[in-house]
Amino acid sequence: MAQHEESMWERIFSRENMLKALGRVEANRGAPGVDGMSVKELPKHLKANWLTIRTKLDAREYEPSPVRRVMIPKPDGGERQLGIPTVQDRLIQQAMHQVLSEEYDPKFSESSYGFRPGRSAHDAVRTAQGYIEGGKK
Repeated sequence: MAQHEESMWERIFSRENMLKALGRVEANRGAPGVDGMSVKELPKHLKANWLTIRTKLDAREYEPSPVRRVMIPKPDGGERQLGIPTVQDRLIQQAMHQVLSEEYDPKFSESSYGFRPGRSAHDAVRTAQGYIEGGKK
């Protein structure tokens, strides 16, 4: 593994980043995944199991749990499927997201709007309208 990858890996699973991720998962609340564990149960679970989880992550043997599927109503009628990861998987995803976003988001083009913090499809449309109004084609 390259030095840069090691430092990023360590940043992702640092105590500071994991505590920040835990705070985000707790703030988002959300329903339990397939294992039935609630967000409130997560800290106790981590105290009892973190060393095993981290060992599996480091060995590249960690496998996320299946996602619980639920149907939720759409505003215009009908339903759509929603996938709910376990709270443990949400924690790991959040920890990775925090570090990867910090690392890579600044490198994206200013013209990029998809899945970016503080940007939306509406922002992209407004920008495009501004270009048109300004004479750009």
